[in-house]
Formats: sequence, structure tokens, C-alpha cells
Amino acid sequence: QVQLVESGGGLVQAGGSLRLSCAASGRTFSSYGMAWFRQSPGKEREFVARISRGGGTTYYGDSVKGRFTISRDNAKNTVYLQMNGLKPEDTAVYYCAASSTLVVVTTPNRYDYWGQGTQVTVSS
Repeated sequence: QVQLVESGGGLVQAGGSLRLSCAASGRTFSSYGMAWFRQSPGKEREFVARISRGGGTTYYGDSVKGRFTISRDNAKNTVYLQMNGLKPEDTAVYYCAASSTLVVVTTPNRYDYWGQGTQVTVSS
């Protein structure tokens, strides 16, 4: 069982930056690939980024490539999402998720555990 708690969301102007954190409970954090998704009202949950268990491999959704960076610290049981160059269309609730699947997966139903989400709002 893994419990995930996101933090770091807030209100930022377009062009600004935020860093999200996701703290995980349990001793098996390093056994999971970790990802960030986001969801805005009326839209489906969208894949943002994923990082492998050891942190050596990352994968990004097209809409955030070159602007967002996912990282993890297994000693701290935490995964991060550094968001730069924010745009109003990045406004959403951001969720972290854990998957026991070894391959890169970008669909929500392949993830086993979810946090409650943190709101990110980007003003124009």
C-alpha cells in the first residue's frame, strides 16, 4: 500500500514557475514508476510526465516537453515536478500516481495509487 500526498500548487502568473512535490508513505517507493497527471474541469485526466523507479528514465506529454521536469529522491520517498514557462492552459488539478508496471504507461488505469491532487492556476 502506498499513500501519496501532493503539495506546492498555487496561483502564478503566465511565464512563472512552480515546483510540485509528492510525498509517499511506505518502504516500497522505489519499486514504483511515478507519474504526474492533470485534470481541468470538463476534460479527461491528462498524462504529464513519468519517471522510472531509479530515476534514470523520464517521459513527457507533448504539451509540457521542454518546460516541465520530473525528478525523484528515493531516500526521501518524494517525486517532484518542476514547472517553468507556465501557461494559462496549464491550469488544472495535478495528481501524482504510482505504477508497478515496468514499462512506460500513460493511461490513468495503469496506475495503482493516486494522491488527492493539488490545484495549479496560471493567470494571463
